[in-house]
Amino acid sequence: MAERSFAAEVQQLRTPGGEVFKGEGILAVTKALLQSGVSYVGGYQGAPISHLMDVLSDAEDVLDELGIHFEASASEASAAAMLAASVNYPLRGAVTWKSTVGTNVASDALASVASSGVVGGALVIIGEDYGEGSSIMQERSHAFAMKSQMWLLDPRPNLTSIVDMVEHGFQLSEASNTPVMLELRIRACHVHGSFTTKDNKRPDFTLREAMENPVRDYDRVVLPPSNFLHEVEKIEERWPAAVEFIKANRLNEFLGGQDGPAGIIVQGGLYNTLIRAMQMLGLSDVYGQTDIPIYCMNVTYPLIDQEIIGFCADKKSVLVVEEGQPDYIEQAIHSILRKKGVETKLYGKDVLPMAGEYTAQAIQTGLKRFFSDQEPNGLALTSSSELPSEHARSELGEIVPARPVGFCTGCPERPVFTAMKLVQRNLGKFHVSCDIGCHLFSILPPFNIGNTTMGYGLGWSGASAFNTTSDQRTVSIMGDGGFWHNGLTSGVGNAVFNKNDNVLVIVDNGYSAATGGQDILSSRAENASKSTKNPISKAIEGLGIRWQRTVHTYDIGKMVRVLTEAMTTPSKGPKVIIAEGECMLNEQRRVKPQRNKMIKDGKRVVRRRFGVDSDTCTGDHACIRLSGCPSLTIKDNPDPLREDPVAYVNNDCVGCGVCGEVAHAAILCPSFYRAELIYNPSLWDKLRSGLRNAVIGFLQRRIDARRRDLEILEAYS
Repeated sequence: MAERSFAAEVQQLRTPGGEVFKGEGILAVTKALLQSGVSYVGGYQGAPISHLMDVLSDAEDVLDELGIHFEASASEASAAAMLAASVNYPLRGAVTWKSTVGTNVASDALASVASSGVVGGALVIIGEDYGEGSSIMQERSHAFAMKSQMWLLDPRPNLTSIVDMVEHGFQLSEASNTPVMLELRIRACHVHGSFTTKDNKRPDFTLREAMENPVRDYDRVVLPPSNFLHEVEKIEERWPAAVEFIKANRLNEFLGGQDGPAGIIVQGGLYNTLIRAMQMLGLSDVYGQTDIPIYCMNVTYPLIDQEIIGFCADKKSVLVVEEGQPDYIEQAIHSILRKKGVETKLYGKDVLPMAGEYTAQAIQTGLKRFFSDQEPNGLALTSSSELPSEHARSELGEIVPARPVGFCTGCPERPVFTAMKLVQRNLGKFHVSCDIGCHLFSILPPFNIGNTTMGYGLGWSGASAFNTTSDQRTVSIMGDGGFWHNGLTSGVGNAVFNKNDNVLVIVDNGYSAATGGQDILSSRAENASKSTKNPISKAIEGLGIRWQRTVHTYDIGKMVRVLTEAMTTPSKGPKVIIAEGECMLNEQRRVKPQRNKMIKDGKRVVRRRFGVDSDTCTGDHACIRLSGCPSLTIKDNPDPLREDPVAYVNNDCVGCGVCGEVAHAAILCPSFYRAELIYNPSLWDKLRSGLRNAVIGFLQRRIDARRRDLEILEAYS
């Protein structure tokens, strides 16, 4: 069950040629793949291209109609290895994943396919996850393209440019026998617009034809001496062919004015932001009409020397707008110009930030600095108040509190870390090696658990150096998604082989929850095109794990006992706890429509809710410090003699019961209660409710009467 369904939107993929396609960037990319005659597609989910995998999955019937093979790959390395089909056969293939972490995983296969070269067009669609919206380390894909000599496309963020660049990407790959990377930033993936369609195209050469007519070419195998020839071939044949194709098809664009003493060179993906910043300064209108010459590089590797020299030759100064670091493009342009004796003064990271996302504010500031260095009485810049000043942003930060990410309401992973905190109270602090996934939020308040994180599925490997004699064991975390991605071999297999004596907690929520809720091998759901219901317990038993326990995450008391046992048992060897509990987001996506339909049909439905008795609550907030559930908050104390606010469960509560479990496991106050909300009550429900209300009302009236009697006695005394 993915984060959302694209079942309705994918019907647009059948739009015939010559019509206007309207939609989101990811849908446009998918349509472009179909128009390009692709034979196979694969990839691994992860923002910002999770939606591309979800769209492809929902569009499998459309892909089948065209004879296109689709795989939800086990990892980015598995996806990259699919491109081997294009090495010997004229098969067009595309794979996709989140970069740079995905490219890190795929780099071995990518290096091999880049060395071999391809006959069919091979396209790698990279979700360039850089900037403030990212959840990963800040790196760029550019270095991977340079390292392996794979051409890197960075199209302007509009649907026509993106679609054209997908189609040109396959053509460029075939013209130069080289895999091509196409990077899309978060905003490009989700930008809305339109483009004129072409007819979907069946592959000219099918996978079946390739299988029935195998081709073996030793020169394409990455093995000495062929691999030595590959490097020479890259430089002497593939690179010149790529340059000629890029020039002939004008993939890079010369925009804005024709003449002027100053110009701007910009990455295609940053073009919209540049125009916004220029608009703020009165240098452009909203449609990009400007007198400033702009060289827009929709291909950022390789650079086209002749185009750069021609653009810069008649200008006194040029600003290079290159996001992130190192400044690969700026350095390369310096080299190109100086070798040819072009004395144009180059600006870049000296006026723009060296690192960080290039927002309109950042580029606007850089443009001001750039143009202030030009001749006096040059361009008249206007100042706009639409973008907040640094001072205003600083003041806003003092007023609005920071809001770190956290677990969802009812998340089954939260009680695991509550249990860890309770165990640490008894056994003392222990080293916790984290992993990529929702569980990584445990490093933030209120849990503050976790020392390091090394990569997806590498939680246990991250603590492997601590496999030594000690009075305290380490605990490692791994999600079920990370387990199947990399953790099975790199974590569990490594621990078994090296007789690791530490503890691993596998959080099994039934999905690859952090990437959008996609199904995985151990998912309990039925999946028509994938094999599910493969238990993690059997997989690790097959690898040699003898000490393993399975615990439901919401049973905090049992989780505390099992964790304590794992940390203190004299039994040697690797110890694994499987913490099971379905992802609450996916559960609610499944349950809510069913419940709403039953209520609408007049059927009896009982829904659990939890609350806090304000009169009983002491206001110490220990429950909040051990839970952190967004629905568990505070409100004013109803007792006028007490100032401390009391705990309160708001209407977001999904009835998971963790707050009450925390109170019980931590031996806290008895102020938590469980209520049942009954929709479409039966006659018995109504009678029982009436009886309860009558008894409670009778007792309440007696209490009120006694209170009045006491007040009268006090008045006369």
